[in-house]
Amino acid sequence: MKETLKKIGKSILRITAALAVILGVPAVGYLLWRPGSDAPLPEFGNNAAWIGHGWLGDDGWFQRSRCRKEDFRSRENIVKLFRKLADNKIAIVYPHLCPARFDGRIAPCDDEQTERLLDLAEPYGIKVIPWVGGILYETARPGDRKWKKNFLASIGELFRKHPRLAGIQINIEPMPSGDREFLQLLEDLRSVTEGRILSVAAYPPPTKWHQYPNVHWDSLYLGRVAERCDQMAVKMYDMAIPLEKFYTRLKTDWTKQLANVVFRRNCDLILGIPAYEDAGVGYHHPSAENISSALRGISAADRNQSISGIALYCEWEMNEAKWREWRHFVK
Repeated sequence: MKETLKKIGKSILRITAALAVILGVPAVGYLLWRPGSDAPLPEFGNNAAWIGHGWLGDDGWFQRSRCRKEDFRSRENIVKLFRKLADNKIAIVYPHLCPARFDGRIAPCDDEQTERLLDLAEPYGIKVIPWVGGILYETARPGDRKWKKNFLASIGELFRKHPRLAGIQINIEPMPSGDREFLQLLEDLRSVTEGRILSVAAYPPPTKWHQYPNVHWDSLYLGRVAERCDQMAVKMYDMAIPLEKFYTRLKTDWTKQLANVVFRRNCDLILGIPAYEDAGVGYHHPSAENISSALRGISAADRNQSISGIALYCEWEMNEAKWREWRHFVK
């Protein structure tokens, strides 16, 4: 009996030792792995930030959202916003003006506030590009003629009322790679943008980490979008990756891929990074996807010369600690 117990004990020890080796080697490898770089980024001229609905939205939005109107309407708060952004090298803002109405018209804005925002953005040299669109097949139906006609007309009306707007950004979620109706929508938008910036909130290339084709665009489709717009702000987040180093490496790989896509195309490449704290949602782990991990990955890429800027999603989630992380890389 004693001999049997000894044999069992030795077997357990051998199995434990083998498991320690099997599990320990990858763990040690992960600890020693240093993806990314802490080096400051080159000086980009088109850093951007997505900002909230209240900066342009009409009174109806305040009633529905229960946000305080004075937080967005006072001259003091608008100046505070632009001063903070300018101090942190932000040159473009994308004010939320989503979703479109079901008939295709973009969300209503407050005309007086829009002019006030443009007045106060001007001294800081910040471009204002409203962010419009909606949910595919619901509030965004680019294949529906009536929807598209109203969408285009309402954007044209926005520009006629506020000619100092620098452009428009189109964000439709989700949007599968290869969708021809979206490409046609971009072509049709040229008739209303009239020399202004046509920006697209784009999707990153496919990855084994996140196999959802409706929110990834292959290189061919990315190139086709780039040929039809002036600017792509690529949403490089919500990948459900729980480990920071893998996300950092993915950012490096994506930066190189995207730089190759826009190389020799007349399209500015802006890389979107996460600043929000949506913990517990499954598709986003803030301990892995954050400002520092994202910018370390971008900094390690060797094609920074093809990048026009970095875009923060989003301004309303920023605090002083996050701005310090940002300033470590953005000088």
